[in-house]
Amino acid sequence: MTLFTSVLSDVFQFQTILALLLGTGLGIVIGALPGLGSVVGLSICLPFTFGMETVPSVTLLLGVYCGSVFGGSISAILVNSPGTPQAAATTLDGYPMMQRGEADIALGWATVASVIGGIISCIVLIVAAPQLAKFATRFGSVEVFALIVLALTCIAAVSQNNMIKGLMMGAVGLFIAMVGTDPVTGAARFTFGTQYLTAGFDLICVVIGLFALAEALHRVAFVNNESSLVAGTRIKLPSLSQWKGRVSGLLRSSGIGCLIGALPGTGAATAAFISYAMARQTSPQKENLGHGEPDGIIAAEASNNAVTGSAMIPSLALGIPGDVVTAILLSALVIHGITPGVRLMAENQETVQAIFVVLILINLAMLVLAIPLVRCFGWLLSIPPFLVTAGIVVFGLIGAVTVRGNPLDAVTAAIFGILGYILRVTGFPLAPLVIGLVLGPQFEQNLRRGLLLHDGHFLEFFYASPIAIVIFICVALAICSPVIGVVKKKRNRSQGTSA
Repeated sequence: MTLFTSVLSDVFQFQTILALLLGTGLGIVIGALPGLGSVVGLSICLPFTFGMETVPSVTLLLGVYCGSVFGGSISAILVNSPGTPQAAATTLDGYPMMQRGEADIALGWATVASVIGGIISCIVLIVAAPQLAKFATRFGSVEVFALIVLALTCIAAVSQNNMIKGLMMGAVGLFIAMVGTDPVTGAARFTFGTQYLTAGFDLICVVIGLFALAEALHRVAFVNNESSLVAGTRIKLPSLSQWKGRVSGLLRSSGIGCLIGALPGTGAATAAFISYAMARQTSPQKENLGHGEPDGIIAAEASNNAVTGSAMIPSLALGIPGDVVTAILLSALVIHGITPGVRLMAENQETVQAIFVVLILINLAMLVLAIPLVRCFGWLLSIPPFLVTAGIVVFGLIGAVTVRGNPLDAVTAAIFGILGYILRVTGFPLAPLVIGLVLGPQFEQNLRRGLLLHDGHFLEFFYASPIAIVIFICVALAICSPVIGVVKKKRNRSQGTSA
């Protein structure tokens, strides 16, 4: 009882509540602005936590983290430009809904799915942190490679209208991800002797070019009134009757996000694409996915927000940062004299319990803060179309330069903007290219490490461990199920014709 009282006193003090509201609100804004994202937001806020107490400082950073993951869905739905890579899958159904004049309900689906997914991940973090931490340690390079292969199967899922073009774009994305320094040998490759390319193409710059700048070019070439569709945009929460048949997809996507978030080195983008691919196979409305179907938004947003809580499992329980975001969060704990790892739960139980409570409150705060912030964002987009287009270009280029502070990144974004416009006009889907680009580095790194561990014998991957076997079986089922579906349809048609 004393511990419970002490935790509540830490959480419900003025400084902590203020940090929670400011961090979550700032995170939503940062996530909604293309080119910024979680890492930039945390990097900006980290110096301000040095003079704060432990719980408020961690609360501020967690608010920025969770808020930015959700905030990426706002620009993904309204302007077809995901504010963060985690929201790339949200554009596939969110933007088509906006084009139909359903931006308000699309934002409502994204908000509710994000909040529920985040809360579910908090519950998982509280109940199953020690067990999931032990399970995460069993994932080596081969297991993570198998997981990435499973995520790559969603390239086929989002390319059903034109499989050949989709696979081509996926291959292009994987190739672009290889530009830069070899992760194993350190040698430069595909740089054409240019020092600028040794670090590879920045993901945010490419995403800004392919989506935001290509969208601006499309607006210039094809005059439309889409800005009027988002004038006065507000969140319209879906009714309980609209959730009929969708709760199972919400829970499944949240579970996928919780599981993947607990694995170091994966991330929310991987979870979103895997959940979306799963929805393409299991959703009752799977034929509508990609054309403005709420199930697609639910799958993407529930999973990528469910990662936020479970990603803390390896970070807190093992001291293993899964990505840059959790590394920044761990550095904040270290600055305040708290060492993450196996002894954290025992030696700093009060702080850990406070983090659990704060994560739940942050997800509830997102639901409250999203309503006024979305209205502000929609109001900004209600101005004349030519100003909206200019704003997309200006803020897109500023965002591209802000990521690494390199002016040449603006050139990269502009080039990919032109490329994205050409691909869009010629009917090549952009989503597979982004999927390949997001997952490419992890795909290559774990493949190379796995080959080194198994002396170059790739076939040993398929029976390296029970976990790898199960994942590869899921990959086989994901690949074969569309083929089986096509065969069944042809057989039914032939039977109907003969009858």
